[in-house]
Amino acid sequence: MRIAGLKNDGGLPPLRERRFQRMKTGLRGAFFPLLLATVTVSGCTTTSGGKTSLGGSASGGLSGPAAYITALQGGLVSRNTSAQLSKADMQRALEAEYRALEAAPGGQPVVWQGKGVGGSVVAAAPYQVGSQNCRQYSHTLTVDGRETATRGAACRNADGAWAPLS
Repeated sequence: MRIAGLKNDGGLPPLRERRFQRMKTGLRGAFFPLLLATVTVSGCTTTSGGKTSLGGSASGGLSGPAAYITALQGGLVSRNTSAQLSKADMQRALEAEYRALEAAPGGQPVVWQGKGVGGSVVAAAPYQVGSQNCRQYSHTLTVDGRETATRGAACRNADGAWAPLS
């Protein structure tokens, strides 16, 4: 692009052109992450018969987030045999799994910390299986500086609860 009155001798582009290139790059840098976040979040919505994601009853007559955590059936953390977690640490781990499945952008870790143990849950981008939204995810457990990872997938049921795939 040549701007009237400015000579370009093959060196740096004229000042206005450099500003335009920076602005164009800045817009691209801001637009694509926003687009990716919007697509990821919109992929997490489902139709659940008019119920909100935290309303209604998922299992065992419980309501609210506790029911949805119970529906995970122990989650991936219960499959990890590297450590015996206290009840409080197990609850923190399951809450992290629920938060990762429910709202975390794909690839974004949800970190939790307990007494002498911690973990990180990373869910992949949502995908459809029939009419269900599903996500693959991993749960990395750190005990005494050693990490072990467990991988799995879960799908959202009609009542809004995440159920693990075998």
